[in-house]
Amino acid sequence: MYSLPTPRSEPDTRWMPAIATVSLGVAHLHSLPAKIEAAAQNGQQGLELFHDDLAQFSKSIRRHTDNGTAAWTDRDYEIAAAHAIRDLCAKRGLKVLALQPFRHYEGLLDPIQHAQRIDELKHWVELSKILGDDLFILIPSSFLGPSQITGDRDRLVADLGQAADVAFPIRIAYEALAWGTYINTWEDSWDIVRRANRPNLGICLDTFNIAARLWADPTSATGRLPAYADVDLQESMQRLVQEIHPKWVMMVQLADGERTDPRAEYLQTPSMPKLLLWSRNARLFPCEEDRGGYLPIYTVADACLNGLGYTGWVSMEVFSRTTGESKPSVPNEHAARAAQSWQRMLQQLDAKGGKARLS
Repeated sequence: MYSLPTPRSEPDTRWMPAIATVSLGVAHLHSLPAKIEAAAQNGQQGLELFHDDLAQFSKSIRRHTDNGTAAWTDRDYEIAAAHAIRDLCAKRGLKVLALQPFRHYEGLLDPIQHAQRIDELKHWVELSKILGDDLFILIPSSFLGPSQITGDRDRLVADLGQAADVAFPIRIAYEALAWGTYINTWEDSWDIVRRANRPNLGICLDTFNIAARLWADPTSATGRLPAYADVDLQESMQRLVQEIHPKWVMMVQLADGERTDPRAEYLQTPSMPKLLLWSRNARLFPCEEDRGGYLPIYTVADACLNGLGYTGWVSMEVFSRTTGESKPSVPNEHAARAAQSWQRMLQQLDAKGGKARLS
């Protein structure tokens, strides 16, 4: 039975706990109202709203709408859903802090596809203005193949700058996915953001993506890269603290990874990057070593939070096989795990004073 952990006697006001809706269950199995309720009951203050959840919720509105809106498009229903979601969150004391993921945007070689993505981005901006007063749209780095996207940095800078201009005053956060085709480290994403130089363009830092790229190898019997990875990670975190001003960090996301059998079935799709397959199936909340968590995320979290002096939203973003279970208790179980994890993470950040686990 899951329950909210004992609250700290002196709550840490530097950071506000949030959770991604994807971490509370699969959109087609678990309703967004159930996720909102679970998050509120378990102490989360903010939500990263995944577009899949918004789209699924808009379908439920369509099913219950009379014929007076027969001429509505999918986008019209999404706009109606955005209004309803904001109301639901307000009633439960939650704030929508991000709409994501706006996938496969930058570097598209086909100009028609690029124009289509810009048109879609304008729709997301409209949704964002409805959903909250100060949220951002998250753009993860593209993992399309080289036949579809370019790695030319000047082009990537121009595309992110255009996205920021189109979205203004809505903010854009750029995140390096560990399996991104050309942009797969925080250094890569920061270079793009820095060079694009827009007031509403910043960076998202994710403990899983950073550790997965620099340190982990789910296809190895050890689950990690060779010993030099320890030094590589430490040096990267030192650069992060030295180079990034916290005002450019729009959110820090927390997740660990599950030590897995390299022969696991979910890692065996030949056309997909191993890190992507691992991420979609085997993330864990921080401090869940009892479930197989083993990444050096304390090192990364300490740099992103204490080292940078970052204050603001800290969100749990977990993709897992467990979120795809059909049982109704999934949203509450995962929200409770996130709450317990956050309390343990706060204790780790307070206790170690800059020391972190490297295993």
